[in-house]
Amino acid sequence: MQKISNMYDYRIAIIDDNQAVLKTLKLVLKGVFASVVALPHPSSLPALLASEKVDAILLDMNFSAQRLDGEEGLNWLKYIKSQPNPPAVVLITAFGDISLAVTSLKEGAEDFVTKPWDNDALIETLLKAIEKRDDQRHIDTTLHEANQLKDKHESTMQMTLDELKVGESGKILAVDGEGPLRCRLLDMGLTPRARVTLQKIAPLG
Repeated sequence: MQKISNMYDYRIAIIDDNQAVLKTLKLVLKGVFASVVALPHPSSLPALLASEKVDAILLDMNFSAQRLDGEEGLNWLKYIKSQPNPPAVVLITAFGDISLAVTSLKEGAEDFVTKPWDNDALIETLLKAIEKRDDQRHIDTTLHEANQLKDKHESTMQMTLDELKVGESGKILAVDGEGPLRCRLLDMGLTPRARVTLQKIAPLG
């Protein structure tokens, strides 16, 4: 975890329409994290995410008196997670609303806290959420790079097979033994395992 002085070098956004909750959360977190932004409504989220790096969002589930089912929070959660390299999201739920918390986890939230919260537990939850997000980013990057290598290999194989189809197969596969054939395949960027595949699909002329 990144630390500067006695604070964690992370930017946290708090979104809650209750001004008392918003003020209290900011007081709790501002001495722990390098930057803490407090917003009374998630409508400011698009501009915030577009202009600044945010490591984690502490998001309330309800923003109007007419709706208390948490649907607003879930919709904003989906929006956040649809963005490139989204921040970690920790949802604030009412005490006992476990089913809504479980739904939020299924929709991509890293974790949730209930009101009233414990300050130390809240900070630990945010740190673990950021760590979880970073781990997922590493996995996503690794998978992306692996898929790129796979696509590149398949493209090379296809080019080689196209060459074989126009007359190279007889010349290459007619050579018996491990010596010249192995060298020729390696020159073409193919592994010895690929030789077995070529022998099966390419005509010997």
